Amino acid sequence: MQYVRPVSATESAPPPEGTPSPGKAGVPGAAPRRVPGQDPRVRWVLTLAVVVVGALTIRPMGFSGRGPAVTALFVVSSLALLARALPENAVSPRLTLLWLTLGIVAAAGLIGASSSGTSYLFAYFLAGHIGYRLDTRPALVLAGLCSLLCGGVLYLRLGPGHHLLPWALGLAAGTPVLIGIINRGQRRAVEAVIAAAESAERAARAEARTAVLTERGRIARDVHDVLAHSLAGINMQLELADALLDTGDLEKVREANNKAHGLVKESLKQAQWTVHALREDALPLLESLTAMLESSGHRDALTVTGAVREVPSPVTQNLLRIAQEALTNAARHAPGGEVGVELAFTASSTTLRIRNRPATREATAGAGSGMGLIGMRERVALLGGTVTAGPVTEGPDRGGWQVEAVIPG
Repeated sequence: MQYVRPVSATESAPPPEGTPSPGKAGVPGAAPRRVPGQDPRVRWVLTLAVVVVGALTIRPMGFSGRGPAVTALFVVSSLALLARALPENAVSPRLTLLWLTLGIVAAAGLIGASSSGTSYLFAYFLAGHIGYRLDTRPALVLAGLCSLLCGGVLYLRLGPGHHLLPWALGLAAGTPVLIGIINRGQRRAVEAVIAAAESAERAARAEARTAVLTERGRIARDVHDVLAHSLAGINMQLELADALLDTGDLEKVREANNKAHGLVKESLKQAQWTVHALREDALPLLESLTAMLESSGHRDALTVTGAVREVPSPVTQNLLRIAQEALTNAARHAPGGEVGVELAFTASSTTLRIRNRPATREATAGAGSGMGLIGMRERVALLGGTVTAGPVTEGPDRGGWQVEAVIPG
């Protein structure tokens, strides 16, 4: 198993380079997403080209005759066209509609007032941007208005330049709105795909954080079980040795000290078991459980029923930890009481039952961590099983305690 540094609930890994930052869509002031195939620089070049060509070809412009009117209409049309570069979230929909309507009227007026040049290009490019910037219905209505105004100016011969352009050209001025609508649909589709990818990435990060927290909980349970099982036994032997010092019975003191040393060695073995469990190495359930009972001083306490079989590694790991916790509790709360362990194999489940009789010696004072039974339940729940714990109310073990874990499969 490979381990990674745990990620806290308030911390997340930085997104890969080039990944759009989640949550910026539709946020005022946020930079718009770059949509493939719609480079803003291309629009800038085309817009500037229309303005420059119009300035060089549209006549008359100046301060005499129709010059001031043509110049004013040219400036308004140019500003309306240059405003295409404004971000969508920087202009309200109502103001956008007003600006585009004013631009269409100015472009139609420029076609009628000018006597030559490329004034019709303003109407065509503005109609295309109408389809890109507005929703479909208002875009079609405004594009229809553009066609009627431009076609009517030429058809009714309003202005000196009507003979240079056919009225059908003016009537077609609103058709580029369809191109704008297609581009807007493509942009929204791409943005939806990007938003879905960002949502999936956030979900994956949340799942990874959940997996890390789950793994941390499993490690915490393993560490608790090893420490509680080992340190409780060592502490009990050391307290016994301390009490025997006052009696002067050095032989019993030495015996208690030797048991404490033995528990230290057992602690190292338990630590090795924990490392194996964390690495998901396979442990033989029956042999490991037998060794655990013998090291705890409960030789011949195991009874096996049913056909013995190999169980999955997670089942072995968790049953061994449950046995550790139950034996630790028995040693702490019922010292001297006889312990019996039953391992039952059936076709549909594996059952571990640990039962201890009442204490024959005074229990050592001290409260547990309170995490033992919680850890058992968490372990069994992860495997889809059940665990019960409670006092024995009948039979030869009456007054004792029993823990039973049933793992399906």
